[in-house]
Amino acid sequence: MVMMDDPFDLLRPTTVTVRVSAKVNLALGVGSRAPDGFHPLATIFEAISIYDEVTLTRRDDSRITLTVSGEDADQVPTDETNLAWQAVDLIRNECAAEWGDRRHGVDIHVDKSIPVAGGMAGGSADAAGALVAAAALCRLPDSPEELQPLAARLGSDVPFCLTGGVALGRGRGDRLAPVICRGRHRWVFATSTRGLSTPAVYRRFDELGGSRAGEIVPNDLISALTRGDIDAVADSLSNDLQAAAIDLRPELEEVLTVGRQAGALTGLVSGSGPTCAFLVPDAASAKIVSAALSRLSQVDRTRIARGPAAGAQLLPGPVGSFA
Repeated sequence: MVMMDDPFDLLRPTTVTVRVSAKVNLALGVGSRAPDGFHPLATIFEAISIYDEVTLTRRDDSRITLTVSGEDADQVPTDETNLAWQAVDLIRNECAAEWGDRRHGVDIHVDKSIPVAGGMAGGSADAAGALVAAAALCRLPDSPEELQPLAARLGSDVPFCLTGGVALGRGRGDRLAPVICRGRHRWVFATSTRGLSTPAVYRRFDELGGSRAGEIVPNDLISALTRGDIDAVADSLSNDLQAAAIDLRPELEEVLTVGRQAGALTGLVSGSGPTCAFLVPDAASAKIVSAALSRLSQVDRTRIARGPAAGAQLLPGPVGSFA
């Protein structure tokens, strides 16, 4: 690690942009609520090619500011409740621990494409992007492995958003092991006209009696991914939260039915919802499924994407700016 009086001095101008991917849960096994209020998980994450970009620019004062553009920007908080803001402040504290209390300010800008409150880890992805960008500004180690402990302090999905690809998540989803995935997957995502609260979905999950299987590792799915057997992958997709999400939002059942009837190999609620994810066999099928879903009044928009995608990536830019 490079040591210096001021970790920002080597970078002028100091602007960093990081691209981050959305995720879909190919399997989500949820255990009974633990005494600490959390549910143990066994989930298979896949990063997909829907991206946000997080740009950090050093300020001359100590303030943090946050602005948002893009889809659903007005739904994103721009204060300290935003995970990207918290990620920057966490890195600032790490800088203070290394070099003394120099609380440099940062302007954060998030350009949104990942659906907001859609079960696709948009907030967690932005936090991962802000971690990587802030670490680069501070000259801290910024590899996904080195940032994992900080990521886990921000949220359960943040560690995976750093690494991307395909991974098994245990515990709260933050204990990761890579999963071999042969081949590429085509997806259609149908976002909802209304968001769905993750805590509300977990509460309804508990009220409905939880899951008999709980947080069991989905070995059949892991085997199908390793073999590159798309039909077996489709047969193995699962989500223990799906029944709770549909109970709260019954119209999601119609979305799943229409997508399957239009040619998807299968469909499921993504994470805690309300976004629905459809695995399709090819590009032509993706267009047909997308068109059918777009005609539903409860669907806000559809997106076609591929996976697996990379995790948080620094984007190239002019010399001295990183952006």
